[in-house]
Amino acid sequence: MKPLKLKTGIIALTIGVLFAGCSDNDGPTPDPDESQESKYVLITMSDNVNTKPGYATAFDELPSGNVINNGNNSLQGLGFGGWRPYGNWLFKMFSTDANALGIERLEVNADGKVTPGQFIAGDNTTNGTGNFVIVDETKGYYWDGASPLKIQVFNPTTLSRTGDIDLAEAVNERGADEPEILYRAIGQKFLSVKNGKLFANITYATSDGTQKGFWDDFYPDVYIAVIDIATSKHEKTIKIKDTGAITYINDNNMYDFDTNGDLYIVTQGVHPRGTGGKSKIVRIKANETDIDSDWSLDMDAITGEGPRKFVSVFAKDGKIITLIPNASLTGGPTGNINFEDVWEYFSIDIASKERTKIGGVPVVTNPGAAFCAIEIDNKILLRVNTKDGSSNGYFEYNPSTNSATELFKVTSGGSVSGLHKVKVGN
Repeated sequence: MKPLKLKTGIIALTIGVLFAGCSDNDGPTPDPDESQESKYVLITMSDNVNTKPGYATAFDELPSGNVINNGNNSLQGLGFGGWRPYGNWLFKMFSTDANALGIERLEVNADGKVTPGQFIAGDNTTNGTGNFVIVDETKGYYWDGASPLKIQVFNPTTLSRTGDIDLAEAVNERGADEPEILYRAIGQKFLSVKNGKLFANITYATSDGTQKGFWDDFYPDVYIAVIDIATSKHEKTIKIKDTGAITYINDNNMYDFDTNGDLYIVTQGVHPRGTGGKSKIVRIKANETDIDSDWSLDMDAITGEGPRKFVSVFAKDGKIITLIPNASLTGGPTGNINFEDVWEYFSIDIASKERTKIGGVPVVTNPGAAFCAIEIDNKILLRVNTKDGSSNGYFEYNPSTNSATELFKVTSGGSVSGLHKVKVGN
């Protein structure tokens, strides 16, 4: 059973737009201390702009009914498109005061006041800075655009950098002399840990501008370095065949672990405007380090028309919850990819790949930087937001009926983008 697992999805950024969604789980996370008082922290995004303004509020109980998220006790700030909690910690990749790239931890006191805490800063000009994964309470890894061929090491408890791993040799195993590769990086979009190994995507990009590393893959396959955590040594490089754009660069990490430890990873596809094409969900089995060649979900095969793509994945007990668009995706300021109701919730049986639409849930907007589904108090909650605001909150999912009912609706404070339970001291 997976403790306190979060997942959701607010938009897989197309070029020149905003953000990307489904699970916050980097692997098994520790349970908060049950002897302490519980708080349920809710975040919302109040405006669909790049700085992601919004609010965070701590509630004494799991919210229900109509909820106000911009009250007197709410924290107002930036970078609230989503977050990436770990156990009892509330991390996000954008600072509350300036939306700066890095790693910030929010603090919650016994009175329920939420405040910005410590912050690891990095290169604020390169998307992906602050992408991180946590091994345990004393070790984690993150990427900083200032040193694109290195993975930084940090202490999550003190929120301080402790070193780095130089992986230039692993990156340059291929394409070192290719003139069309203008940018190289490792860990810019995908970092995950499993069974003593660190997995990090390798970027081989054909551009070197503000969007470098995104929908500009040089190779027709996606490459992932496998690093031994104990020795910090590169062991091998694996690949996901015939796809592009692994995960993304915001708080929605776009991968998840099933109950048995299998890892499921989203690739968004090859279209240069981020609208899909060859988008997949692939698997690395629990005790293995290679991509499972016998299993994948292919969006093109599911829809038969497109471009369309995956933007989220939540895995539990042999089932996947994800979103499938009901129309071809279009980008740009007038496109439907982010803020139109074209995304439908489905449950997919992993063994048979049979998919079933989840009942009781309206067609929604792209969850993007938020997670599409989360798990709190043994409840699976779906993030539901419609363009007209008639639905804007979390629905509780019932696996036995494959349906969901509204748990609460946010009526003030913006579109819902995250919910997590923490324990606070007395």
